[in-house]
Amino acid sequence: MTKPMTVDCPTCGTAVEWTPASAFRPFCSDRCKLIDLGAWASEEHKIPVSPDAEEDMFSEELTPRIH
Repeated sequence: MTKPMTVDCPTCGTAVEWTPASAFRPFCSDRCKLIDLGAWASEEHKIPVSPDAEEDMFSEELTPRIH
């Protein structure tokens, strides 16, 4: 029988088996999952973008959408 794959909890580093029985995977617990969610909500975690991305997104050069 093969050993189940394990991953490290992104919050605390505890080894977690990647199986359907691991309800909070990749986290080890609901607590670690909520800590990570709070970090995203308080913008401690961010997806990197180029500095000009927001300007490009809201540029006036875009053609207006017709609904």
